[in-house]
Amino acid sequence: MTHSDHPDHGAHWRATALTLAAMLAFAGNSILCRLALIDGAIDAASFTAIRLAAGAFTLVIILYQRSGGIEVRTHGSWRSAAALFGYAICFSLAYLSLSAASGALILFGFVQATMIVAALAGGERPLASEWLGWLIAAGGLTWLLLPGVSAPAPAGALLMAIAGIAWGLYSLYGRNEQRPLAATTGNFVRVLLPVLALLALTAGLAEVSPIGIALAMLSGSLTTGIGYVVWYAALTYLSAMQAALVQLSVPAIAAAGGVLLIGESLTPRLMLAGALILGGILLALGGKYGRAPAAGKTPD
Repeated sequence: MTHSDHPDHGAHWRATALTLAAMLAFAGNSILCRLALIDGAIDAASFTAIRLAAGAFTLVIILYQRSGGIEVRTHGSWRSAAALFGYAICFSLAYLSLSAASGALILFGFVQATMIVAALAGGERPLASEWLGWLIAAGGLTWLLLPGVSAPAPAGALLMAIAGIAWGLYSLYGRNEQRPLAATTGNFVRVLLPVLALLALTAGLAEVSPIGIALAMLSGSLTTGIGYVVWYAALTYLSAMQAALVQLSVPAIAAAGGVLLIGESLTPRLMLAGALILGGILLALGGKYGRAPAAGKTPD
């Protein structure tokens, strides 16, 4: 069911509100993670573990309330759980040295690149406009990552690139799930096993504070767990193209949040690179690749 199937104003405003809330949630993950790590309120491993555990707890409750039972054993997969864990830990580690804006741009760039490679491997062939869009986006990302005064830290950029690839794979694994909420809940419950292993390995290095724990729980429960549920609801009103296009707002929202809430600066290099990346993706999404991000599996 797409937005065009809901001509009444009430449905229009509901679709707009749900979509905006989902985009704010996804950008909020970058902001909350950066906010928790920038002042050492919590270490990256503990933030990841608490975020994933809180997300799993929240999703189990939501699934139980919606279906009257917990169906995690028959939904999701260990393959998806591994990709989810890889994304989450690299995401947290990357934000030890990246700003909210640059991290979101790198994440989105590599998620999209993963989608392109998968589409090409699956036999899809892009149009000339799609190639041009992706070349522009790749150029902007390359320029952002080139060494220089305002370039992001290489280690952080590499970790965020890995996070983007992992989330891209997670999205591809879950594209055909008939019950995305149940599948996501199953994946989050499965990921608790590597979370326990992570806590055991880093127990002696853990640095946590009440504010750090609160930020990690907020990220896991609100901007991850509930954020996914809101996004699934929004998707019932959006076409594949609309769903793909609205996600381009996330890096911009993350950048604005970083400036307003964390005091990060917007350098000319970051602003121009962001314009190239988002503009290139927007051009490319004018073609058939607009379908890929609309499967309900979006970066946080």
